[in-house]
Amino acid sequence: MVEKILDELDVKLYYEDSYIEEFEAEVLACEKTDTGCKVLLDCTAFFPEGGGQSSDTGTLNETVQVLAVREEDGCIWHYTDAPVEVGLLVTGRIDFARRFDKMQQHTGEHIVSGLVHELFGYDNVGFHLGNDVVTMDFNGELTKEQLRLVELKANEAVIDNVVVETRFPDKEELSVMEYRSKLELTGVVRIVIIPGYDVCACCAPHVGTTGEIGMIKLTGAEKYKGGMRVSMVCGMRALKDYNEKEQAVKEISVQLSAKPEQVADAVKKLEEQLLLEKAKYARFMNAYVQEKLEGIKENDRLVFLCAESLEPNAMRNFVNGAMEVTDGICCAFSGSDDTGYSYVLGSRRFDAADAAGKMNEAFNGKGGGKPPMVQGAVKGNIEEIRKFLRGYLGD
Repeated sequence: MVEKILDELDVKLYYEDSYIEEFEAEVLACEKTDTGCKVLLDCTAFFPEGGGQSSDTGTLNETVQVLAVREEDGCIWHYTDAPVEVGLLVTGRIDFARRFDKMQQHTGEHIVSGLVHELFGYDNVGFHLGNDVVTMDFNGELTKEQLRLVELKANEAVIDNVVVETRFPDKEELSVMEYRSKLELTGVVRIVIIPGYDVCACCAPHVGTTGEIGMIKLTGAEKYKGGMRVSMVCGMRALKDYNEKEQAVKEISVQLSAKPEQVADAVKKLEEQLLLEKAKYARFMNAYVQEKLEGIKENDRLVFLCAESLEPNAMRNFVNGAMEVTDGICCAFSGSDDTGYSYVLGSRRFDAADAAGKMNEAFNGKGGGKPPMVQGAVKGNIEEIRKFLRGYLGD
């Protein structure tokens, strides 16, 4: 077991030190791929993709771009944009800014997942470290208050500046060790320990102390597969998130003529005003519909109402009211020749579904419903549509 651990450490330099930016290695193999080449080295500091995290990127000898890194059948292959000569000694350089960002995010995830497990007993059953945000899937639901508590304690862990430890316990140690893991593990197991916060099996690079994570900010949560999906950003990502939201609040405050800290109250007042305006508009629509209904005669075969911005309820009310007066085809259209029209069509005598279906065929429309009333949308000239319906009636 010890020999196997040493072998893996000899090859996987990121196990030895997460902060290695540059290393030397011998090229053992180079094979062509559909998009370039894949290169095998006798050792590497490039972390391969896996466990919800994308791989490192960088260069070999400064000119060959390492685009992705994957572990396949125990070998770590570097997918490159150009070939490298077998037997050559190369210098590998990690895109360390990208690496360090992922180290911050991943270590922050350990703290949050460890706290959720400790405080509420839920397991992290899914993890994705994206380019913009980290998502964690827990097998239980968390309230807003619980998430606030987790966020507070996670940032306390940052302030405590705890040393992040890594260990390779043997089978005997591992059998009595309590640690988080989503998988049944075999072979060499790497345990990442954040004293007081988390113990977890993980192969990814992490920061040396929790203070290097920077701010940990939970940015969202939603119910997901019977549990909860929580979104998070750490470090510079958290600063970027804050700056973007601060700018948005400032712009909104200018639009509302309110101080940034008063934006929420200003929006509430705006919503109240909008509700009042909607109520006024509804009353206006009802009066408009009633006025139009008063002009309908019993022997009208086609009752046709068209306006640019009729509300759906007003359209249905008009058609219902018209069908009480006449057994002809009654319809209401809202829109314009440029944008198209939504419609409601009904009749006590004629098959409304048949009439609407033929109209849809003629004017590139769609819709449905059960007689006596159907609804949908069409595109075309409104006078042509009126003429078509008259033709349907045989007029």
